[in-house]
Amino acid sequence: MIDLHTHILPGIDDGAKNLEMSLEMARMAVEDGTTILACTPHIYPGLYMNTQEGIKAECAKLQKALDVFHIPLKLVVGADAHLVPELLDGLKTGRVPTLNDSRYFLLEPSHHVPPPNFEESVFQISASGYVPVLTHPERLVWIEQHYATFVRLAQRGVWMQLTAGAILGKFGKRARYWSERMLEEGLVHLVASDAHTISMRSPKMADARERLI
Repeated sequence: MIDLHTHILPGIDDGAKNLEMSLEMARMAVEDGTTILACTPHIYPGLYMNTQEGIKAECAKLQKALDVFHIPLKLVVGADAHLVPELLDGLKTGRVPTLNDSRYFLLEPSHHVPPPNFEESVFQISASGYVPVLTHPERLVWIEQHYATFVRLAQRGVWMQLTAGAILGKFGKRARYWSERMLEEGLVHLVASDAHTISMRSPKMADARERLI
């Protein structure tokens, strides 16, 4: 199983706080059936000032620790990039990493309010050759009023990624409803853990996978 969205790197955003937690998250992921995991810390100018260079360095350090402790998990690089005006330039210059050096990258819009010119901004990035993977749309506060926008985005090549916990109701009835609706309407491309900790936001995905089968 592949998990394309986790905040497992220690101490660089709001995910794992230290190496000990990162290792425990990795063990949980392996026990749950994950063999490849994407390290995707936030990139949000002014708050989380991560770059591809720094993420790759931290990913390599964690991979080395996993190997030392014989945890059979392969790490790849990515980022949960917030939709800001300089995002496209960051992708083109390599400051913002794509998923494992592919055309795909995780795109996180504002959680509480729709970004200005949201749809146009996403299509502009798509037109430049990248494939945005929109993270956890089911959990966005404003999805009710703008659901048609997500439908259009999915129909025009933008990938939608649900959070495993949302499918299971761990983020409340509302997120579960939108997860189920998007699944029923065939809008979902990926499911990932969006793991931050070893508790509620854990890297476990097997239960959600079973629900989808």
